Amino acid sequence: MLDVLLEALLDTAKLIPFLFITYLILEFIEHKAAEKTQAAAAKAGVFGPAVGGLLGVVPQCGFSASAANLYAGGVISAGTLIAIFLSTSDEMLPVMLSEQAPVTRILTILAIKAACGIVIGFAVDLVLRLCRKTPRKDSISKLCHDEHCHCEKGIWVSSLIHTGQIALFIFVFSLLVGSIIYFIGEEQIAALASRVGVLGPVVCGLIGLIPNCASSVVLTELFLDGVISTGSMLAGLLAGSGVGLLILFRIHKNLKENLIIAAVIYLSGLAVGISFDLAGITL
Repeated sequence: MLDVLLEALLDTAKLIPFLFITYLILEFIEHKAAEKTQAAAAKAGVFGPAVGGLLGVVPQCGFSASAANLYAGGVISAGTLIAIFLSTSDEMLPVMLSEQAPVTRILTILAIKAACGIVIGFAVDLVLRLCRKTPRKDSISKLCHDEHCHCEKGIWVSSLIHTGQIALFIFVFSLLVGSIIYFIGEEQIAALASRVGVLGPVVCGLIGLIPNCASSVVLTELFLDGVISTGSMLAGLLAGSGVGLLILFRIHKNLKENLIIAAVIYLSGLAVGISFDLAGITL
């Protein structure tokens, strides 16, 4: 349990710089350049999924956390958020590098994740533009008001307070998830994933949704050991977005939107995983 506590502290500490920078940017936009910046974001928003899909492959779960905050503040679109969530590799890349996996295999997986994120992100934004009659009402001002950011104390103090609040929330949740995994055992989770056969993508996708780096580590190790198929691995890693979903549900008050985003991510990973298994494609 001491290791679980230390891991939760470490996971939280790694996110703090990303959270602080994100909130600092949001505070700056709110106080210094709200109208101009949001207007620019709206004009460039159509290219958001492409940028998000490419940047998401960087192996840092802090980026998905930042994206969740930017979406809650109305800065990026739902398609951009989904592109980032699908493409982010979390701990997959470090694990594969440490296991000396072939570079071509690593690059192929990253390319697949980025491509899926970009295509599905653009599709989501297109559907929303065709269906939505009124623009989103989310704004940085509303996010600041809902989260009691103490804006009157300046952007630095407000960003620190906001970062501390979210970091505490992440720590508590990470400790909870880590404890559950500790008592159940990674071996039991691995055994479950290996026994389900053709339902591998279904189960691995659900494992990927767990907002903790342990899920991507387990899935990557199972794949490298030949326990799960390429399709199951992709279903899990596409569904996994680090703590991105956790932050989204914490910071964005529209539960319906959050559930739809989570469903799109899971179903996208599931569709890709099943397609790879049916086609017999292995990496």
